[in-house]
Formats: sequence, structure tokens, C-alpha cells
Amino acid sequence: MTLAAVLFDMDGTLVDTEDVWWQAVADTASDLGYRLSGRDLPDVLGRPVEHTADHLLRVTGTDRERAALAAELDGRFAELVGSDIRPRPGALALLDALRAQRLTTALVSASPRRVVDMVLRVLGRDRFAVTVSADDTPRTKPAPDPYLAAARQLGVDPAHCVAVEDTPTGVASAEAAGCQVLAVPSAVPIPEAPGRTVLPSLEGAGPELLRSLIPSPR
Repeated sequence: MTLAAVLFDMDGTLVDTEDVWWQAVADTASDLGYRLSGRDLPDVLGRPVEHTADHLLRVTGTDRERAALAAELDGRFAELVGSDIRPRPGALALLDALRAQRLTTALVSASPRRVVDMVLRVLGRDRFAVTVSADDTPRTKPAPDPYLAAARQLGVDPAHCVAVEDTPTGVASAEAAGCQVLAVPSAVPIPEAPGRTVLPSLEGAGPELLRSLIPSPR
């Protein structure tokens, strides 16, 4: 098998927005009289906004409507992202190296379309053949739908793709879709596993490494 495409997560993988999302959730939680801590990490980072809204409703006992709280979280996050988007170390260099070798790339994010579009202004929309946001599939991560959608739009087999992720939730989504995974953990450790390679950052990644992650036919 050969590498057909590289499918990139966005938040925490290509851009340094995990801290921004945490701040948006922390601010909203504070308004509800709750202080985020490390025990909230699994329900905040790498999760769709609806999951995080449900978590805040559960831990605070507030009677807010889920949709309204999710919209508030989205609004705060979009405001913060709009003023502070920073590529992760090695991200732009890797994207440029892949483009130089004519390797297809896609962006596969659990963020809403308006946030994805904001980030694309920094990363460059032309770097990606396809972009998938949380608004584009019935289910988002950790379900496999986003990665399956990207592969379908590209006309490739997910098994011939490498997904680049930074959270256990994103890794679960990519692996459920049948992708090989390169994990670059941001806030939560990710162990190595069959079909999964772990690096400390994208600065250690390049086209040849990504090609090597696709198993050779027996």
C-alpha cells in the first residue's frame, strides 16, 4: 500500500488552540460558579462543544438549555481564536513539505465551520484538498464519521491514509475509521499502539516518516 492522503486534526495539532478552548470553557464555567481543574480534561479537550456543554450542565447543576450553553461556548472560543491563532511547531513546515511532494492533505476538525474558516485564513485554505468541520457530519469525534467523510470526498481508502491527531478522542475517531495514526499529544498523554506512532511534536515528522506508517502489502 502507498500513502494516499494525510488527514490533519486542527485544534492542538496544527494550531495552538487547545489552550484557547480551555480558556473559553473556564470562563463560561466561572460564570456558572464552577472552576475547571485537571479532572475536567477528558470532557473538555478534543470533545465536541455539545459534550462539553453537557459536562458543564452536569457538574454545575444549572438549568441552562444545552443549546444555549453550547452557543455561548462556541462564541467565546471564536472570539478568542479570532484574536490569537498560532501554528504549532513544525506544522507549516510539514504542510509545505507534503505539498512539495504532491501528497494530498485534508483538514478534519471537531470545531464548527466558522472557527475552521478563521484558522484557514492563517494556515492557508489552498493547503488542503478537503476540509471537514463538526457541522459537516451527523456525528463528530470520537465517532469515525469525520475521517470517513474526508476519505470519501478524496476518493481514497482510509486504510491508505495517515491521520495526525493530538488527543485520545481524535485518535479514537481516526482509528475507528481505519486510518493509521501519528499522534502528537498536546495536553493528554497518548500511548503507542499497533497502527499508532507517537511523537513529541510535528518538528520530528516529514513525508518519508508518514509514508512509512502505511503497512507494506504481505
